[in-house]
Amino acid sequence: MSAKDLDNAPTVVTRAPDAPAPAPAPAPAPAAPAAKKVVDGIEVPGPTDPVTIRIRGLVKKFGPQTVLDAMDLDLYRGKINFVIGASGTGKSVLIRHVIGLLKPDAGHIFVDGEDVVPMGDYELSKLRRKFGMVFQYSALFDSMSVLDNVCFPLREHTKKPDKEIRGIAHDRLTELGIVGADHKYPSEISGGMRKRVALARALVLEPKILLYDEPTTGLDPIATQNVDEMIADTARRTGGTSVVISHDMASTFRIGDVVSMLYQGKVIVHGSPDEIRSSQDKRLREFVETSGAVTFNPERPARA
Repeated sequence: MSAKDLDNAPTVVTRAPDAPAPAPAPAPAPAAPAAKKVVDGIEVPGPTDPVTIRIRGLVKKFGPQTVLDAMDLDLYRGKINFVIGASGTGKSVLIRHVIGLLKPDAGHIFVDGEDVVPMGDYELSKLRRKFGMVFQYSALFDSMSVLDNVCFPLREHTKKPDKEIRGIAHDRLTELGIVGADHKYPSEISGGMRKRVALARALVLEPKILLYDEPTTGLDPIATQNVDEMIADTARRTGGTSVVISHDMASTFRIGDVVSMLYQGKVIVHGSPDEIRSSQDKRLREFVETSGAVTFNPERPARA
């Protein structure tokens, strides 16, 4: 073999027969779970946690009247969350706080990990893009057609061409079973259909959270059931979070996943419909049973 061949020959590393094999490289340590954010002793739920809205210690007074009294509440991601209670107990006031229309006197409201309370106008404007709102009486513009009502949020908040906007609005209406009503005015359609138009308008910006303020008020039983089915179908189709303010017990127990009752500014009962039916709280039982829609377990005495 020439010197040149030796230079080009591969290097061979040998080990003595009795030398130990090299130890395998250690497996990487598992990543430590991310530390939970804590504010004023409150664990703040993140964007992927089961709780999408966490409210702690919320206080709101109007003059001498305390409407929300150090209220605590969790609202769950991907669920239909009902908040029930008598008129004047602060249900609608609560919703206005969640979207930043009112500032509390004390407390925290976390939405996907962000505290709503200290936000300024710019931050609130960004936050509200996560929400769609269906108002108690639909709140449609009487001077606009059904289609233009649904187009309105897209025209206000996007720069999409009008042809695309009208196509999106038409699709949302069709998904909710509203066909052939694009050019009608709110006064020309039924109350139940107005609710559907209001929901279509709330959905065009693809919100993660839908808020319904007394959605079945003023509707007959069949229209009420249709609206319930609309809420449930929308929740299943979008996978979003629904928050329904209501004193309609039939609707609550028909489609609700989680039920919370407000009483004198506080949440006094919170749980699944089955847990609510088993509650011994006298205030809850009186409120629910008076509606005639739900019967509690007679074997368990009510507790004040």
